[in-house]
Amino acid sequence: MSTAPNGVWNEHVTAALLGTRRKPAPSLPEAPAEVGDAAARLLDQAALLTVRRRAGMRPPRSPEPIAPAPVEDLPVVSPAAARRLARILGGTQIRVLPEWLEAAAAHGRRVPARLLPDLLERGRSDRMLRPSIARAAGRRGVWLALQNTEWAYLVGAGDDPGGGPEVWQTGTRNQRVAYLTALRGTDPAAAREALRETWGREPAPDRTAFLATFEHGLSADDEEFLESALEDRGKDVRQIAADLLARMPGSAYAARMAARARACVHAEERTVQGRRRTWVLVEPPRTHDEDLARDGVPFHPTGSFAPGGRSGGPVGTRAAWLREILARTPLSAWTDLFGLPPMEIVCLPVADAAEHKGRKDRDGAEGRDGGDARSARDVHIGWARAALRQRDVAWARALLKGGVMVDEPEALADLLRVLPDDERDQAAADLIRWVEGDPDLLRVLERIPGPWTGQLADAVVITLAAAAERRAQSHEHTLTQLCRLADQRLSPAAAPRLEAVAARFGAPATGAHTTGAAGHALTELTETLRFRHEMLKELSC
Repeated sequence: MSTAPNGVWNEHVTAALLGTRRKPAPSLPEAPAEVGDAAARLLDQAALLTVRRRAGMRPPRSPEPIAPAPVEDLPVVSPAAARRLARILGGTQIRVLPEWLEAAAAHGRRVPARLLPDLLERGRSDRMLRPSIARAAGRRGVWLALQNTEWAYLVGAGDDPGGGPEVWQTGTRNQRVAYLTALRGTDPAAAREALRETWGREPAPDRTAFLATFEHGLSADDEEFLESALEDRGKDVRQIAADLLARMPGSAYAARMAARARACVHAEERTVQGRRRTWVLVEPPRTHDEDLARDGVPFHPTGSFAPGGRSGGPVGTRAAWLREILARTPLSAWTDLFGLPPMEIVCLPVADAAEHKGRKDRDGAEGRDGGDARSARDVHIGWARAALRQRDVAWARALLKGGVMVDEPEALADLLRVLPDDERDQAAADLIRWVEGDPDLLRVLERIPGPWTGQLADAVVITLAAAAERRAQSHEHTLTQLCRLADQRLSPAAAPRLEAVAARFGAPATGAHTTGAAGHALTELTETLRFRHEMLKELSC
């Protein structure tokens, strides 16, 4: 699309669609003298408008001097990397563009000036790409964006707010968020006071964005401000405040949630089949009041009445309230209550309190062994969400290794982010092997960020090979989706192994056990991995 004035460009498009006999092209004063027929003149003027776009400017209403582009402080990428970027922008392996930009910025390199117009135009239609463009476009990218209002998104789109303290008063929302984020990293108190001064004048979307920056440098000093934000008129503001307070184990908010949680979950010592054992008894909350809503638990939390994992069954409102309360309760409340380490706590039998009492009354003091899978699932999901929010390694490890969440592989995949780097790949590989061949596999892999290396990469390659072995059309679709997910996350070092797998399924003459679709998907994945390998090597030069 051209960046010429919309009216002029649209008139040219209309003339091209209807024909110059029915709709003559408008005249451009700066166009060459009229020669040839009307159709030729239309094409000449369209070419002129396209040149304007590639120059990154709109024709001014009156001549105005344009400030020269600033001097760059970063070197440009190598010629080979620049040629590859041109190919990517031209449509070759376009999905690797974010990785190219991030790798260039990580190596302290910038995009060549001649490719900036095409890159900025790409970011105009792809919002997710804009921060990466801002980090790799250099100073000339910002200068060029200022010449074209349709590229102005670049100003303030990156991590650098582009100025000093005055940005907080005069910048765009993105610039102010970037400024506040940076200040939270160095002086959280100053950032909090800056926001307090303007809080009452900010619109709700801005208050939400600014309050979210408190995740950086969050401490007990923020508690008073966040508690007041629980009374905000903006729903999203209140939710952000509640989520942040739930990450502060020593806060009054945490104490309120712990009291609610202990009213729903308690321990009971029982003798079962001659063995003394601790049980976790569960009674979901029966009511929802204003105080619970104020603390961030909505009447219909996300997941209410939705399928409850692979074991099926609806998740009712009471169960959803219980999960929300547990997710916002300090995990230390349970180690204090049970007097056990997390691994032993998650392995305790869980039962619905009312049903447990009924069985006890029927079966006598000894009762029968066995817990309640539905109540256990609710408790364990609540604990998993708490471990994720509180970044608690011990609880994440216990839930992943304890074997108690077999029906919730997606929740387990989320916990991988909490583990230390040296444990994550092994745990992810174990999880993938466990769900291999299951419909949950794709959703689990979507939650595992790249790069997939080491044991994790090995498990993914084995999974791809196993998917290619299956004949059913549904499995071919799964393989295609797996390959599409792996082409951006799987380490390029896995390309040779995948090439060998693809060769087994490439042509019917090879005697493969499946159609050529498997070989085609794997071949495309291999080509992408090799493309990425060369790309990253060029950017490191």
